[in-house]
Amino acid sequence: MEDEVDRLVAAWRRERPDLDVEPLEVLSRVSRLARHLDRARRLAFSEHSLEPWEFDVLTSLRRTGDPYQLSPGQLLTQTLVTSGTMTNRIDRLAQKGLVERLPDPSDRRGVLVRLTPEGRERADQALAGLLAQERSILGELTDRQRGDLAALLRQLTAPFDNIPG
Repeated sequence: MEDEVDRLVAAWRRERPDLDVEPLEVLSRVSRLARHLDRARRLAFSEHSLEPWEFDVLTSLRRTGDPYQLSPGQLLTQTLVTSGTMTNRIDRLAQKGLVERLPDPSDRRGVLVRLTPEGRERADQALAGLLAQERSILGELTDRQRGDLAALLRQLTAPFDNIPG
């Protein structure tokens, strides 16, 4: 079965036979898949009235386990945004009743961000919706193919995820 990348690669091979366009066969597919995944994620989250960034913050808190709380600094580390952006996100989530700010008992000046019961419920529902979308996307692959693909992608992403600093 031919896809858009096959057509793109064939055109470049015709127009620029002097270039090795083989990397496009993998990375253009990864890029296109990322766009499709972004659409699927947005759909899954919108069904639960969440934006992707809201899902990221809520699930960062949800994954920590009871009492589902982190400092703003810990949230920064997990979501890779600036402190100003995180402050704004926490404010907006608190206004929606999905998180609350609490004094940090180990630091008089610090605060903790805790998931509310409604925030936990929305995170859990959105995660279930996301997993259904993603299961559907992977439906054409066997269990072994999914495992092989995960291992190959890990090999490509691990160096980026483990850059010091």
